[in-house]
Parts: sequence; structure tokens; C-alpha cells
Amino acid sequence: MHRNPKGTRDFYPEDLLQRRLMTEAWRRVSLLHGFDEIDGPTFEHLDLYTIKSGEEIVSQLFSFTRPGGDDRYALRPEFTPSLARMYASRARQLPSPTRWFCTPTFFRAERPQRGRLREFMQWNVDVIGDPSPDADADVIACAIDLFRAFGMNADRIAVHISNRHIVAGLLTDTGVADDHLDAALALLDKKARMSAEDFQREAAAIGLDAQRLDEQLRQTQTRLEQGQGEPASDHEAHLMGVIARLDAMGLADWRRVDLSIVRGLAYYTGTVFEVMVAGERAVAGGGRYDNLVELFGGPPTPAVGFGMGDVVLSLVLADDGLLPAGADLLERLSQPMPTRPDAFVVPSGNEEAEAALPGVLASLREAGLHARRTFKATRKLGKLLGDADACHARFAIIIESATHATVKNLVAGDQREDVPLSELTSVIA
Repeated sequence: MHRNPKGTRDFYPEDLLQRRLMTEAWRRVSLLHGFDEIDGPTFEHLDLYTIKSGEEIVSQLFSFTRPGGDDRYALRPEFTPSLARMYASRARQLPSPTRWFCTPTFFRAERPQRGRLREFMQWNVDVIGDPSPDADADVIACAIDLFRAFGMNADRIAVHISNRHIVAGLLTDTGVADDHLDAALALLDKKARMSAEDFQREAAAIGLDAQRLDEQLRQTQTRLEQGQGEPASDHEAHLMGVIARLDAMGLADWRRVDLSIVRGLAYYTGTVFEVMVAGERAVAGGGRYDNLVELFGGPPTPAVGFGMGDVVLSLVLADDGLLPAGADLLERLSQPMPTRPDAFVVPSGNEEAEAALPGVLASLREAGLHARRTFKATRKLGKLLGDADACHARFAIIIESATHATVKNLVAGDQREDVPLSELTSVIA
């Protein structure tokens, strides 16, 4: 009797419906947050991955050469290089920022283990072209809302946020030489999987005073978490900006400053984060990769994003009894997908309106409404309403103050003024 290949799965009818529930939840949350769906080829030229990671990556891929041909290909192990290639090829035609998501199948030639298989689906969410802390917070908020959609709360799930530049600076302060920084960051990334003795031995070999570093990390982490004093660098200011934006979205309970997070991939350039289950298991991770688009022939372009695999997500949901079956599963799958934007939100230009924007967006999305926002510096209402029409939104919300907004029905052409912000969801719904 033949078995399925090692590291793959068979999906019988209800299994496939449960996976569809997860992938449609990914799509729904992405759309609610104003991201557009993309995809690329299942296989790419092998050098797309060796350019970024070197020839040593080949052993981790399913690579091949077509019989009679010379080109080397690989089944895609991740999407970020494809995304960077796609953006670079049309950078001048794409909006800034570009907000993309995808839910493709990937392949990795690694030893299978719980939560990691050789064939899997992954949700990727990225903002390209926005260097601000707001972009980092936007992708993190999207990840959080996926778990809220499944009924999980901040007691179970938290996003641990760090910044590689801050950690690298602390490593330098504790005596690590510049030529050992990459090795030190890689060592910190695998610390949780090592014995204390092995970590101490490898740390000593690269001049890392582990005890001193731990103390520096704790002090800096506490200061940033509590927002104490002025930021000591632009990188601290950026991280504090991410935290402030998340708090303005009402997500303070879901985030932690955790400078032990550095992420292993060398292309991360600043913010890094992991979504942790009960503080011990990562179910998603990502960060800022501001140099990658340029590496693939595009202009210098800031970018930030994350990935979440279906294997580990299914295990977490099953452990918590959150994967429905039978009629409940079918009922959940019958919900319409919110493809058309319900609202396009525009602050009128004053400081109160700008400050209210994150909370308005968060409340609309929490109510299951597809809300988009302007990213243009202009506050000329005619231009912004043109953008609302271009994305086919049903309503435009013009935030006038900290408490009220004007709601314009873009289908019927009428509008309501002085609508309390607390009533926007009911008016739009």
C-alpha cells in the first residue's frame, strides 16, 4: 500500500473544509484591513533564493533542472523573494504604499516535525513603500485580528516586538566586535532551543558577556515598554512609535516589548516580531526588510510584513477547541467575503481627526467592515473622495474632530453630518 510522501498531508472532505475555514479567515481579515490579494508561480529560478541566502540554502529546497535544459529552478519555500521581484518589476506603476497579501502553498526539504511539514500553506501580509511605524503596526494589527476572529484573547496570544538595531547596539555596548555581530544575533535567535551551558560556551567564543547583556536587555525593555524618557536613538523612537500606534488601535493588551526576539533571517533590518501562544510557541513572525526590493533590481524601498503557516495554526486552534465541525463548520463557511470596501476613511486634516483615525479604523474592522484609509499627504477632499470612488467603497467617512464625522454615501450620493464616531459602525452597517 502506498503512503503519501513524508511531510505532506491528505485532506479528506471535512479536513479540507477546516483548512478552507482558516484560509478564508486569512482572506477575510486581510480584506478588512485594506490589503489586496496577489500570487506568483509555484516555482522560481533558483537564484532568486541564493541571491538572498547563498548557495547553502539549496539543501533546504526542492530544486530541479528540466531534462535537456540548463536553468535551475526551485519550488518556492517562502514568498518574500517573489514579492520583492514582483514589486521591483512594476515599482513605478504601483501605489505607495502597496498593501498585498497572499495565501500560497510552499515547499521545504526539511526534516518534518510537529508544526513544520514539507508542504504547507502560508498567509503573508506586507506593506511596501511605507517607512513609518504605522506600517509595522498595521501588519501586526492584522495578525492580531485573525486570532480575535477565532475567539482567542490576549491571555492566550501576544505579539512580542523587538528591533534588531537596538539589540545589535546593546551587543556592541557589551563588547561584541562588529565582525561577530551577525553570529551573536544568530546565537540569540536560537537561545531558547539551547541548554544554558551550550549558550554560555558559544557566547564566550564570540566575546559575548551573556549576563551583562541580559541585564542591558531587561533595563532597555522595561524603559521602552513603559515609555519612560526620550528615545536614545531613531530605532528606539521607531519601536516606541509602533507601540503607540498599536495602543491607539486598542491593542495594548496584545503586545509586549521583548528584546530577546531577533529573528534568524538576515534580511530583517529593524522591527521584528513573533506572535506567541501563551508566551512559549511562535505561530507567526515577521519584521521590516528595507533592503530586499533593491536587491532584486527595484528602487530603494522600505517594506514590512509577516508570515503565518496553516500547520501550526491548525494545531493551536485544535488545542483550544476552536476548529468547528459539521453544521457549525458549514455555517461559518457560508459567510460572504467582504471584497468591496464598506468605508474609505479620511481625516479632515486637524490633529484631533488624525489622532482619531486608528481608533475609527479599528472599530470598523472589529465590527466586520472592510475599511480602507488614505495614505496621501494631501487633505484636498475632492482628490481623496476620488480615491474612495476608485476603490469602489460604499461610504466615505470624513473624520471632522475627536468625536464626530461626516458620512457620505458614495452609492446614493447623500451624506450625514455630525455623526458621533461611536455610531459609525451602525450607520455604515
